[in-house]
Amino acid sequence: MKRTELTGVATAEQIAQWKAVHGEVFEITVDNSVCYLRKPDRATMKAIASIGATDPIRSNEVMIENCWLGGDNTIKTDDEKFFGVSSQLANLIEIKQAELKKL
Repeated sequence: MKRTELTGVATAEQIAQWKAVHGEVFEITVDNSVCYLRKPDRATMKAIASIGATDPIRSNEVMIENCWLGGDNTIKTDDEKFFGVSSQLANLIEIKQAELKKL
C-alpha cells in the first residue's frame, strides 16, 4: 500500500512539531487509515487502570483519546479500525527494567 493512499497522513513538519513537544510519536495504520499517538503519561495510565478492570474497551477509548495527536478520525468511530488500533496500544508503553538490591 502506498503512503499516499492512506487517509489522515500528517506532514513531515507536523510530525516534527509533535516530536518536539511529546518526544516519541507513533504511527499506526489500519486498513486505509493512519493515526498518530504519543506515549501515555502517568495521568492517562491512572485513568486507564481505574477503568480497565471493569471496561477494557472504554480504557482503550480513553487511551486513544488522550494520546491522539492526529490522523483519520474514522479510527475513533469505525469499530473495525478502532479494534485494529486497540491491538497495538500496549506497544506504546515501555516499562524500564528496574533492579532491586538488598543492602
